[in-house]
Amino acid sequence: MIIRPKNRITMQEAAIVTSSIMLGSGVLTLPRTVTEKTGTPDGWISVILSGMIAVLAGIMMAKLSQRFPGQTYFEFSQHLVGKWVGRLLNFPLVVYFIVLGGYEIRSMAEVNSLYLLPRTPTAITMVLFIWVGVYLVTGGLTPIARLSSLLLPITVLIFLMTLGLSLKVVDFNNLRPVMGFGVMPVIKGITQTVLSFSGFEVILFLTAFMEDHRQAVKSVIIGISVPTFFYIIIVAFAVATLGLEETARITRPTVTMIRSFEVTGVIFERFESFLLAVWMLQIFTTYVCYHYLASIGLSSIFGKEFKTWTYWISPLIYLFAALPSDINERYLIGYIMGYVLLAFIGIIIPVLWGITWPKGKKHG
Repeated sequence: MIIRPKNRITMQEAAIVTSSIMLGSGVLTLPRTVTEKTGTPDGWISVILSGMIAVLAGIMMAKLSQRFPGQTYFEFSQHLVGKWVGRLLNFPLVVYFIVLGGYEIRSMAEVNSLYLLPRTPTAITMVLFIWVGVYLVTGGLTPIARLSSLLLPITVLIFLMTLGLSLKVVDFNNLRPVMGFGVMPVIKGITQTVLSFSGFEVILFLTAFMEDHRQAVKSVIIGISVPTFFYIIIVAFAVATLGLEETARITRPTVTMIRSFEVTGVIFERFESFLLAVWMLQIFTTYVCYHYLASIGLSSIFGKEFKTWTYWISPLIYLFAALPSDINERYLIGYIMGYVLLAFIGIIIPVLWGITWPKGKKHG
């Protein structure tokens, strides 16, 4: 793949794209999934440990990418294990990106139907967002990075403002006792946070487009730290506001927490619609990143310009978005994708590292 100057991104943009792709629909459901698994108020500790694991894995991926300047994972994996074996390894990862793109589109459409535009059919919402996404993806990485740079600060500001206002209904006594049931519930909770932390593997591709690939490690650390901070606060505030049993029972505890208070005397007395509208755009950014990664993956495997694949895989993304018959099936797909990510991090990346290590520090 030839890295054109217009596709170059800075270290800051790489960090923002990493954060944006991780801050998807998991924000709305993470308190329920981790609390349901731990059965204790210690889910926020599981999030901290998951964030540390993600940082270590991200550093390992960034270091691996730095050995192949100007090449994405799809390219240097074929260089390491051979053209055909590399393609066989890359194709499941492309499917992984397509499925996650559909997962995010479906999540975005459900949030829209439940809270914002209840009379708009889900199918119409999904098709419209995919069409807009195709337009953005065909522009390359630079427009995606600029959109992420625009939306992420707004999302962070609104989110922190909303959480600050929610302090009036927060009872931190609900977070006690800390580690009262030992360490095993905390460890169990780590497995439920995997999907929420998916996305940092994008560093395997962003490094090839960075102006200075030597800053890849710094960008991935910053990029993972921001969502980790978000997740810790969300899980802790949800349990502190709703209580342990209520958090584990509600489908989207984050939304319920925001709806549990109102502020009089200001323009917006209830903030859930305003926050959800902004967060839907954040989920859209996550979907766009997955669509782009799947497109360049198919371009690397089968040839043709990646823009062509952008159009061709759009129906597949819609298919996977429409495939789950209910929310339980959608969550099941999410859990499966989480374990696929674990297999990728725990098996494929160490194997490639083992092949790369004897071959020197850098490949041209």
